[in-house]
Amino acid sequence: MLFNSLDFALFLPVVFVLYWFVMNKNLKLQNFLLLVSSYYFYACWDWRFLFLLVFSTVLDYVTGLKMHDAKSAGMKKFWFWLSVGINLGFLGVFKYYNFFAQSLADSLSAIGIHADFWTLQVILPVGISFYTFHGLSYVIDIYKERIKPERNFVDYSVFVSFFPLLVAGPIERATHLLPQIQQKRIFNKENAVDGLRQILWGLFKKVVIADNCAEYANMVFNQSADYSGSTHIVGAIFFAFQIYGDFSGYSDIALGTARLFGIDLLRNFSYPYFSRDIAEFWRRWHISLSTWFRDYLYIPLGGSKGGNWMRVRNTFIIFLVSGFWHGANWTFIVWGFLNALFIMPSIIFRTNRNNLETVAQGRLFPTLKEFTSIIITFALSTFAWIFFRAESMTAAFHFIGEIFSTSVFSKPQNIRNEIVWLMVGFMVVEWLGREQKYALAKLGLNWPKPLRWIFYYAIIFLIFKFTGANQQFIYFQF
Repeated sequence: MLFNSLDFALFLPVVFVLYWFVMNKNLKLQNFLLLVSSYYFYACWDWRFLFLLVFSTVLDYVTGLKMHDAKSAGMKKFWFWLSVGINLGFLGVFKYYNFFAQSLADSLSAIGIHADFWTLQVILPVGISFYTFHGLSYVIDIYKERIKPERNFVDYSVFVSFFPLLVAGPIERATHLLPQIQQKRIFNKENAVDGLRQILWGLFKKVVIADNCAEYANMVFNQSADYSGSTHIVGAIFFAFQIYGDFSGYSDIALGTARLFGIDLLRNFSYPYFSRDIAEFWRRWHISLSTWFRDYLYIPLGGSKGGNWMRVRNTFIIFLVSGFWHGANWTFIVWGFLNALFIMPSIIFRTNRNNLETVAQGRLFPTLKEFTSIIITFALSTFAWIFFRAESMTAAFHFIGEIFSTSVFSKPQNIRNEIVWLMVGFMVVEWLGREQKYALAKLGLNWPKPLRWIFYYAIIFLIFKFTGANQQFIYFQF
């Protein structure tokens, strides 16, 4: 069930009405409704994988209790590693087994040994990387005695499978989400209306920006031999807008939907394309994953305490692991490596925390230095996105080769001017709202009411006008 589908447009109001107008006086019934709705939402993708989600939930729920009640450190460690091993084992089998099998076969073939390994002919369970990381953070936090286990199975299950975040995040923490699930929620009209605005902006990002940029990006990446170097540059830029509109659009819809039920999810994006260096970009892009790796990998490895060598080593590790988390392909690993390489100067010279505040805060326009830094950071990110989007390393190098050919000086081909203007307008709105949690949070609230509603209806009109075939969200494949 896609967020931008008719099915979801029917599903959401039904759950909302039952939640607030039928079960509003009983927190247990509300949570049970959220759990049943979430399982139905997930089963709409493939009901068979629902059993995997339930098994993972039960495993981590039982593990948390067993670790807390363990009579010895050895038994506590046993249950911890059992849960971690099984969780990562499922992730490894479904997501990475074929990659390792094929890579080993290719390596052996390179030295003259033929090997034909058995591979899995199964689809990747949607959202497995996200709900696995939910469970892992919960188990690790209990093991480290940061939190106590949740004994209400329904409440814990909602934490893992709450439908707005189930298939593509944000990656929640038990310390943030579980207390909200356990406390009585009171309907707040202002919060709900704000949630609807965030959903509206998320739909605009997905349907108008991402899906239309995808048409051009797919054309160039899938048939790159037919296009000039300048067209390749435009195609890469369109993909940069596609993946941002697609994933941040999903996140906005997820956060807005959760707010309709009185729940605040972790923020996942904070205008990353207005970043002035790569370090700032990664503080603003997929925030829940970046902070997950920081807290559960970077800091346990020693973080920044051991001098430049340890900082460099740990930075490369988390970026390579992050690349591998995104997919079982060498292109994702190279994408992670490039981002680690781009961030290295700020790590070595300790300038990675120079840009903590919002760019041009309190001002309408950036300085020339800020603008130049934003363009350079965007260019570096877009270059790395080429590997993220390419089907193979060969395709990525061919794509880049065309960019550095003489055809880069020719006119780009087949550009839809209306999409370019929509992208420009989109970035203007994002820039004007960059100091808020999402672009429409405050924008227009002080306008005369007729003008404000014209603005909202214009967005709705564009969503319907540019709606084509519903395209799956990019991050569903991770």
